[in-house]
Amino acid sequence: MRAQSWDPGARADAYLDSASGGKLKLNVEWRVRYESRTGNSFGADPDIATGLMRTRVSLTWLPAPWLKFSGMMQDSRAPGYGPNPPTTVHDSADLHEAYMEAAGDHGLGLTVGRRMLNYGEGRLLGTPQWSNLSRTYDQARAWYRFRKARIEALMVSPVTILPGFNHPELGQRVWGTYDSFPDVVGKHLLEAYALRHDQNRPGGFTGGSSAAGTDKLAVNTFGFRLAGPLAKAATYSLEAAAQNGKIGPATQRAMALFASAARHWTPAGKPLDVSVEYKYASGTGNPADASRSSTFDQMFPSNHDKFGHQDLFGWRNIHNARSLTSLGLAKGFALNFMYDDYWLASARDALYNSSGKSIARSATGTAGRHVGQETDLFTTYKWQSLTFGAGYGYLFAGEFLRRATQGVGPSYIYIFQTYTH
Repeated sequence: MRAQSWDPGARADAYLDSASGGKLKLNVEWRVRYESRTGNSFGADPDIATGLMRTRVSLTWLPAPWLKFSGMMQDSRAPGYGPNPPTTVHDSADLHEAYMEAAGDHGLGLTVGRRMLNYGEGRLLGTPQWSNLSRTYDQARAWYRFRKARIEALMVSPVTILPGFNHPELGQRVWGTYDSFPDVVGKHLLEAYALRHDQNRPGGFTGGSSAAGTDKLAVNTFGFRLAGPLAKAATYSLEAAAQNGKIGPATQRAMALFASAARHWTPAGKPLDVSVEYKYASGTGNPADASRSSTFDQMFPSNHDKFGHQDLFGWRNIHNARSLTSLGLAKGFALNFMYDDYWLASARDALYNSSGKSIARSATGTAGRHVGQETDLFTTYKWQSLTFGAGYGYLFAGEFLRRATQGVGPSYIYIFQTYTH
């Protein structure tokens, strides 16, 4: 009760819960972050220092144990950014979630509407919460839950930020199946998926005519994820995906791999977690050949921290080695150090950003393959419904960035506070 006495969200939620007999749930999030980014676009764009503010209010109605209706308003602002902040940081009060879900512990379940989603570890379909807006999806999904399996069919379409109301635009979508098999062997989890990424909006792909069909994207992704325990408080995760189909007029043949291992210790009674991982995504060896593409389509990932804390790169045409060390200094207080090393998979394909767009390219491959190394130090402190954090990151530009761009190493410094109930 003492914690709730100062907590307006908890008090309002408790009142609604009591008045509705447990059928109404209120959630509130307010986050403010100040950040400074220098060396943007590796020296091509001006430095940015701005505040970012995000407010969410959601209400969930549970008329029956197996039935849920939920809605969320999200308001994202960027005070100090300037007169015309981009839609990557600013979207005034809009509908972020509005969905129905009907599901029990076993048997058939379904959901339809707009909501945030994460599949697996979010490498292909996810909601990046570090973003001031975060992604949401217009979706329809149905599944059947067995004792040791969950078989799901899905159709999801990422919501495009528009002036005014963000109405559904289903010309870009992912559909298929994503299936889970917990405890497939011991305590190991297997996930298997077959997903189709379509894009058929008018002019939805680069340049071709709609009648000729060259402005369309139709990529099939077949993959799996396997995760579970190893000996002595260690865990592992593996994921692999292969692609075929077409991108515009080009035939698509691509692949991606991920492997990680993590270990937990308690030296001097302090929790210490160390993880190492490697990621690979193929690139196109001969970009001049318009009939073939081998650049992996990362679809709509939650990339924050997966390629460094600055979120500079994506899962396309890349080799990435990463380590993360987290030390709990006190209850709720953690210090983290992250290291990343980046190389191009194909020296003639582009380097891609976290959204999958090209940053720079050396068509002859003479700029080299080493992109650079990033170091990040960040800390968080959680107390009841409040979380505080700060961090600093710097990218040491490698040969490719020095030759293909202005070669400036970007840096990132921030401080934030979040209230969540």
